[in-house]
Amino acid sequence: MESSAYGASLAGGAFDFRSFIKQPQTIVRLFSWLFSIVVFATILSEGYINKPHEAEVKCIFDNTESACSYGIGIGILAFLACVFFIVLDALFHQISNAKERKYIVLADLVFSANKWSRTDPDGVPADAARAVVAFSFFSTATWALLTVFAFQRYRQGMADIGLGYSDPVSDHTSPYPSDYSGAPKGYQQSPFTPGSAGESGYQPPAY
Repeated sequence: MESSAYGASLAGGAFDFRSFIKQPQTIVRLFSWLFSIVVFATILSEGYINKPHEAEVKCIFDNTESACSYGIGIGILAFLACVFFIVLDALFHQISNAKERKYIVLADLVFSANKWSRTDPDGVPADAARAVVAFSFFSTATWALLTVFAFQRYRQGMADIGLGYSDPVSDHTSPYPSDYSGAPKGYQQSPFTPGSAGESGYQPPAY
């Protein structure tokens, strides 16, 4: 039976790109990455308007600069986070330390839940705003799924540890018995000692 920790096999196996790209978590994270690009790129390109007889450019979301800045900031943060966690997911099976895997899964869980709860799809009924609102809703769904995947992986990791998984990095047990002295078990000194051939040792023949 193959051992695993936090939903991935132990370190040492070769990276399989096809299997990795087909994982549900990877697919959902790629969609989140794409949606974040659409959100902040749309706000940057079409989120500001210049009304007639007004020199100041205003944000289409409630005419406040903070609304657009918030949307751009959240979108860029989500974009960078998706790239970061995709790289970690690709390298996850190469990490042998169970504690490091636990911290990665917890970080994924906390960030995904936070991003899910803070996604704000409110806006005004303009074309650009509709696109931002729509993809914000999509992002909410994908981040919710990522939260579920991260929680499932965390629970699986706790179950693996409960079943007796031992961290190979922290396992300092020796394969040799404690009384190992370097000699084979049952070894005895050779019975042919200098004294056994006679007390005076070698005697020359008499002529």
